[in-house]
Amino acid sequence: MEKYLSLSSNHSSNERSLEGLSAFQSLEELILDNNLLGDDLTLPGLPRLHTLTLNKNQITDLESLLSHLAEVTPSLEYLSLLGNVACPNELVSLEKDEEDYKRYRCFVLYKLPNLKFLDAKKVTKQEREEALIRGAFMKVVKPKVSSEDAAAASEHHYTPLPSASRELTSHRGVLGKCHYVYCGKNSEGNRFIRDDQL
Repeated sequence: MEKYLSLSSNHSSNERSLEGLSAFQSLEELILDNNLLGDDLTLPGLPRLHTLTLNKNQITDLESLLSHLAEVTPSLEYLSLLGNVACPNELVSLEKDEEDYKRYRCFVLYKLPNLKFLDAKKVTKQEREEALIRGAFMKVVKPKVSSEDAAAASEHHYTPLPSASRELTSHRGVLGKCHYVYCGKNSEGNRFIRDDQL
């Protein structure tokens, strides 16, 4: 009667690789980190499972994942989704910020109210209360960008580099010459500069 199972770093991306989990009805902890699991992830009913980690996979659809987990893992108390697009943070995407992560936590707690830990961080009483009130409205939805808008945005991508050095494959050294003149006579930095250095 196994209670702990780690299938990390198997790089398995299909449903068949998880079919055998149905034989582990007494499973309490399941580690599926660093695989290629995506939005088609389907777990069998695991009524005793209280810990599930899905870090560093390819999960993008948070809402369908949470609905599935609510159905098949009713005892879930610890969930970690770090390293997935579905878990918005600055490590995964530069477009994400702390507010995106807070909304994500609120939405997850709304969908899975029994969680005690989310992404290795304890769920606070304040987060739980906010999830009850606002959780349904915290789903992070980005506007869909048409292909025309995407093409226009890529054409006008700003870069401070000269045009000769923008391509990594055709790199040529760029030499610039600039003469800086210090003229901040009333700045705080002046107390460290002698008059003969001006």
